[in-house]
Amino acid sequence: MVRYLSSGTQIKGIDNCMNFKLIKNKFFLISALVCTYAAVSVTQASAQEKITLRQATEIALQNNLQIKQAQLSEALSDENLKQSKIALYPTLNASNNLNFNYGRSIDPLTNQFVNQSVTSTNGNLFSGITLFQGFQKINLISQSKYELEADKSNTQKSKNDLVLAVVTTYLQVLNSQDFLVAANQQLAISRQQLDREQKFFDVGNKTLADLSQSKAQVATAELNVTNAQNQLDLSFLNLAQLMERDPSVPFEVEKPVIDDVPLNSAYSASEVYNTALKNYPDIKIAEYSRMAFAKAVDVAKGNFYPRLTLQGGLGTGFSNGRQQLVSRSPDGTNSPIGFVENTGQVVVTPNFATTFEKTPFRTQIDENFNQSISFGLSIPIFNNFTARSSVRRAKINLQNAEVSEQIARNSLNKVVNQAVYDLRAAERRLYSAQVAFQSSKDAFYAIDQRYTVGLANSLDLNQSQTNLNKAEFDLIQARYDLIFRAKVIDFYLGNPISF
Repeated sequence: MVRYLSSGTQIKGIDNCMNFKLIKNKFFLISALVCTYAAVSVTQASAQEKITLRQATEIALQNNLQIKQAQLSEALSDENLKQSKIALYPTLNASNNLNFNYGRSIDPLTNQFVNQSVTSTNGNLFSGITLFQGFQKINLISQSKYELEADKSNTQKSKNDLVLAVVTTYLQVLNSQDFLVAANQQLAISRQQLDREQKFFDVGNKTLADLSQSKAQVATAELNVTNAQNQLDLSFLNLAQLMERDPSVPFEVEKPVIDDVPLNSAYSASEVYNTALKNYPDIKIAEYSRMAFAKAVDVAKGNFYPRLTLQGGLGTGFSNGRQQLVSRSPDGTNSPIGFVENTGQVVVTPNFATTFEKTPFRTQIDENFNQSISFGLSIPIFNNFTARSSVRRAKINLQNAEVSEQIARNSLNKVVNQAVYDLRAAERRLYSAQVAFQSSKDAFYAIDQRYTVGLANSLDLNQSQTNLNKAEFDLIQARYDLIFRAKVIDFYLGNPISF
């Protein structure tokens, strides 16, 4: 006859009438319990939100605060780049002064002494541009570009790390669910064995020790169920936290089709490493940071060069103390101004009556309008070695960035080689687990048949069931471990992580 366990693998047993009935009854009992458990799970899941792996990653990427911080840092670098480009344009500024003078003072527009209150104002418009500054602004633009690319790579790194964490936790949920199903199946078998032992004990065919062994096996199976349930709850909690979701709101996950686990994958560590060098965010961050520090050295060297600037300005002003002549006519009187030599005759000059009025605002604005243009040249001679020190510091930062880049490359090479090794080891482990599970299953049913006819004791049966339980747990663990190791390789290759 043929029997099945949770994985659906066929097991050959002893073909006799009595054993066939026992095995048949056991099979139907386990199937009924498993179907009942599955039905309850489906009923509960139908009332809860079901999230796929793709939805889980999208929700996590949308809600993750670390990614939002990385995006804000990227936006800040983008703004710095825009500012460095705008710095090439001329500056344009306006100014205006309003002055109040009392008593004897100098009119700021006529430059004459007055003994009255004067209100004056002047406005100016200035523009300036740097014609040469050791190419500092050009190099600063290049530096800002590299810093922006580094921040973009950092954002992508945060996203990749989060996606990998979500996939890992999602697989842990699926793994825990399979553990729980297997634990419930094993508990059903243990309870059925306890029921059989109790009946045999009641009729005197088994001892109290045999009955106690069965009870201990049931207790162990119940403990396995409890541990599996706890692990499942913890996995759901971790997944909810990655999605920034309220853990108190229950949800279910949709199990993807991953029955066909790839084996004998021919990944070369060198090929994976060379591919990862082109798209791995950590390497991009190190490369762009090194380029940015190289441009920082050029920016610092610009302090050794002269600085040539061009400035221009427009200005005008108004003062309420300024007056203009309106009319001037003789008033009929004269004033002596001297005497003729030898004769003593008085010399007089006629007096004039004059009329003044305040110069209008528009007239003053037009008359006081002025323009200016100037070139400025600043030559650094000695500034306490600040320029030389800034260049040395920039070079040290560049050397540190070069070392960091090499460290990143070496680290990537190590983790890629480790990932390829882990994948191959996981493939071998899965194959061994499959063989061990099949052997343990065959051994369990063989001992079960021998125990039924009295050729094996309860210790042998319980030990065989324990071995079967462990083998099934190891098979589940090995299966998901291989899936995870394969997804890690996809991660380093830059492939989308999906099932």
